[in-house]
Amino acid sequence: MTGTPGARISVLIVHDSAAARAAYRALLSTDRGIAVMGSAADPLDAAAMMRKRMPDVLLLDLDMARMDGLTFLRKVMAQHPLPVVICSDRSPKGSVQALRALELGAAEVIDKPRIVTEADRQEALIRLGDAIRAAAQTRRHAVRSPPPPLGVEPKRTADAILPPARPGAARVPRAGPLVAIGASTGGTEALLEVLAALPGAAPPVVMVQHMPETFTGAFARRLDAQCGIRVAEATTGQLTEPGLALLAPGNRHMVLHRQGLQYRVEIVEGPSVTRHRPSVDVLFRSTAQVAGGNALGVLMTGMGDDGARGLLEMRQAGAETVVQDEASCVVFGMPREALAIGASDRALPLGRLAGEIMAWADRRGGAG
Repeated sequence: MTGTPGARISVLIVHDSAAARAAYRALLSTDRGIAVMGSAADPLDAAAMMRKRMPDVLLLDLDMARMDGLTFLRKVMAQHPLPVVICSDRSPKGSVQALRALELGAAEVIDKPRIVTEADRQEALIRLGDAIRAAAQTRRHAVRSPPPPLGVEPKRTADAILPPARPGAARVPRAGPLVAIGASTGGTEALLEVLAALPGAAPPVVMVQHMPETFTGAFARRLDAQCGIRVAEATTGQLTEPGLALLAPGNRHMVLHRQGLQYRVEIVEGPSVTRHRPSVDVLFRSTAQVAGGNALGVLMTGMGDDGARGLLEMRQAGAETVVQDEASCVVFGMPREALAIGASDRALPLGRLAGEIMAWADRRGGAG
């Protein structure tokens, strides 16, 4: 990758551990599209630095002395909003705090890297760099022409997990309806808005939200508490049901199999696909293969192109497809890519997606 200093994304690291600050700085120093403008041991030091110069992105720990990260985030968003990436531990408390940070306006959450091997270092660099770029591209705080990611790992396609359908494969027979949803940056609040608007008789939903491992369970519980339908983190062997939304667990892929008029979930290990695990492309490909025209595909806010090719496969298999429109997306990357390759020709505002899901279910004769 090539880049110029003027195009680099400036980052301020706020973490109370000197070792962690040094580790993040060392990781980011290898990414020529990102420049660490400084690091602070606590929010008060960070505030003093920000009065002199504002970063493009804030990399923020939540558990700190003198002022906790959530309080600092709340003050930043009230006084001078800017893109924030949260560094959270994998404990239940850390997961709950991270979800609260997203509610307060943080753009992305990453888990604190555990680097033992060179492969761990490469994985951490990818996750950290992608999160910073996604934050920089959020609609409210977009920086001009963020540089592309450092080419440390080629993007894998869904072929790495699930073979493509054979040419001329038989069309899927009629079965119950199924809604498959994919989202990334900005998706936690967007998914809440959609699912909270669905009635208890909604068709079965399967979904991928790009989140770190252990965070998806807390997110599913939060959705379940705030929505009329049931929401759960998916486990292998679960059957889809009307009024139930299943969320792919972090760090693993979710694929579907037919079981009578229902669909059975399988959670599988495997490499990242389009730089994500779970991958929307993997879910959408399996939905195309087992549900075909019995499915509706919905691709929502997020950076990159995960889900675009899978949505095209769903459309080619006879499914209806729709994307979230640019005006309501936090980051329009994934929907834009889907529209560009013809995976859908419909872009709807976030507030209309739940109604579109139920209208589609009515056209098919109900939730099944």
